[in-house]
Parts: sequence; structure tokens; C-alpha cells
Amino acid sequence: MRPTIGDTIAARRRRLGVTQETLAEITTLSVETIRKLEQNERTTARLSTLNRIARALGVSTGDLMGEAARSAARREPDGDDIGLIAIRQVLTPPRGPAGRVLDIPETRALTLGGVCASIRAVDQAYHADDYTSAIAGLPAMVAEATVMISTVADPQRPEALTLLARAYQVAGTALIQLRAFDLAYRALSLGLDAADEAGDTVTGASVTVTMCWLLMREGRFAETARLAVATADMIEPRFSRADPVRLATWGWLLLRGATAVVRDNRDDEAPEMLDAAAAAAVRMGSRATDGTPTTGPASMGVFGPTTVAMKRVETAVVAGDTGRALRLAEAIPPGGRPTSNNRNRHLLDVSYAQADQGRYTEATTTLLGIRAHAPLWLRHQRLARDIVGTIAASRRRAVSQELADLADLVGAPV
Repeated sequence: MRPTIGDTIAARRRRLGVTQETLAEITTLSVETIRKLEQNERTTARLSTLNRIARALGVSTGDLMGEAARSAARREPDGDDIGLIAIRQVLTPPRGPAGRVLDIPETRALTLGGVCASIRAVDQAYHADDYTSAIAGLPAMVAEATVMISTVADPQRPEALTLLARAYQVAGTALIQLRAFDLAYRALSLGLDAADEAGDTVTGASVTVTMCWLLMREGRFAETARLAVATADMIEPRFSRADPVRLATWGWLLLRGATAVVRDNRDDEAPEMLDAAAAAAVRMGSRATDGTPTTGPASMGVFGPTTVAMKRVETAVVAGDTGRALRLAEAIPPGGRPTSNNRNRHLLDVSYAQADQGRYTEATTTLLGIRAHAPLWLRHQRLARDIVGTIAASRRRAVSQELADLADLVGAPV
């Protein structure tokens, strides 16, 4: 049986000759928290808590996560079911006449600021491709945001509900990346319910952006396009006075819609959506540059002219015009700083186009560049496996060590 987080903490603490009381003092946590973690009475913990324990024990945070979480992050066989048990318990708790019971990781009072910090920490771990830490932090993040609803004063309830919606969105985003699609749908549906109860249309639209990504990953292209367009119409901004968050959310919905219609073989509908998204990016101007995420979690990714330009490349690739895709890629303005996942996805599109054009050496070099910066992200990409397979099939000589290593990373046969 794979060791839990509590097993790992206890083993490391004993190896160092440190008592639970001493560890609690060093980390400024309660002895009860340390005890419950070690005895597996508590299966979730804040990411900030794990960071403090890891520093005190002289190990990386990832080393505390246990093999189950690491296996899920690395997409190892049977790793997902075990590694995602804790977040599954929070999203789909046992139901009975008494309702649901959530295990809260610590006894300190929850605050709006503390919940917001937990959301930000998990989201940052996800965008840093630290999926092990993100998986470990999801359960406590969602549990805290959920319990917060019953503890805040009535005037703060709408803000707490918005935070809950954002927590569910971050959870849904990470779960999509891990291909836990049913859990992701559950999280995003709960996020939409929370946003609706808060009366926060823009946050609801932001969660919908992620829902559109999920639907596309499931091959539901027509539904994605309809949902994206309908939601964009609902929040369509007035350019003369729209705030950056609304503009970015509206623009992302149009990008999702454009990608969906191209995948649905309706290429002629995409240019209008892409042009409208580009106009929104330009309108944001100095209020939100390519390198400045909008407020709230960054799970949608940074929105700006560079993002739109990259999506033009993606739609060209999906439409089968890889020559045009490479020309568009060369014209992307320098200096933009999109979120890492969006940049990596763009580079994967470029590699695919290069391979399709018979430029196999360039395609391999592009993949190696992605691997250097985001190996775990690359491991999760089915398109990467297809590209490596195409490159390997084209070779007349033995597969190079670099290509063999890429194939091993993404699980492609060579």
C-alpha cells in the first residue's frame, strides 16, 4: 500500500528524532493537527501547512505528498484512482439523512483572506506544473471554501460564494488536466451553482470558460460552441467602460467558441470570433497587459493580444492548414507573457505543424524545448504522443536517444 502524507511525515519526523510537540512548535501548528495528520485521521491539509512541515523536516513539499499523489500527477497506471481519493471525498461525500460532513484540515478560524490565499496557492502550483502539490492542496482548498459559507456573516455571504466558485474552478481546471473528467464536471457544476447564488455573472462566465475546455476535451464541440457564444452574449461588455475582468472573460469565451467551431468543421465561423476577441484584447490596453493576470484565479490563463494570436495558430492547425499556422506563429509579437499552459499548448501546435510539413528536426527541437520547461505538462498531452509517433514513423535510421526519451516521457510507441 502506498504511504500517505501522514505516513511520510511521521517517518521523516522519527528519522530526525523530533517529537510531535517539537514539530508543532517549529511549524506554529497545533500538536493536534500534527497528530491527526500522522495517524491519517485527517486526509487533507492546506498547501501552506505542508510547506511549513516540509521546511521543518528538511524536505521538499513534493516529498511529503506520498506516492499516490505523485503517481496521479505522473499519470502512472492506477495512480489516479488512489491519488484523487481525498478530492473525491470532498466533491462526492457520502450522503445520508444527516447530510454531508467535511473534514477541515485545521482548527483555526476561517477567513475570506485565508480562503483566498489557499485558492491562490493551489492555482499557482498548478500553473507551475507542480501537479503533485496541486493535487494535495485541492481537498483542503475546496473544503475550507465550502465550510466558509456557513460561518460568514450575511453581508459577506456573496463574497464567500464567489470564492467558493473560484475554488471549484481551480479544482476543475486541475482535474481536467489529470483527465479526471467526471470529477471536473462535478466541481465546475458546483462552481456555477455558487456563482449563481452569489449573483456574480462574470465569475459564473469565468467558470464556464473552463467548462467549455472540459466539453472540448470530451469531443463535445457543437455544445461547446453554443455554450461559449450564449455565455459571451450574456456578459457582452460595453467597450467604453468595461473592466478588464469582464473583457478578458468575454474574450476567452470567444476563443473557446472559435476553437470549438473549427473542431466541428465550421471553419468559416471562427474568424469573426477571433477578431472580436482581438478587439477586446486591444481595448484592455494598459489596464491589463499580456503579462498581468486579471484578478481572481489565473486558471483561464492571461488574456491579451499574444493569447489571441496563439489561438489563431491553434485554429489553423485544427483546420488542417499547417503552413498558414507556421506563418502565423512567426508573426506573433515578441514580449507577450501568456500563462505557461497557453504558451506550451502553442508550442505543441507549432511542433505538430512542423511535423505535418515534414520539418521533423524542427518539430523535435520544439518538443525538447517544451520538455525542458514543462516535462510533467508534456506527459499529459495526447497530441505530444501523436507528434512523437509521426516523427518516429518518418525516420529511415534508428531512433535517436532524444526522440526515444521523448517517447518514453509521453508514452508513444517508437
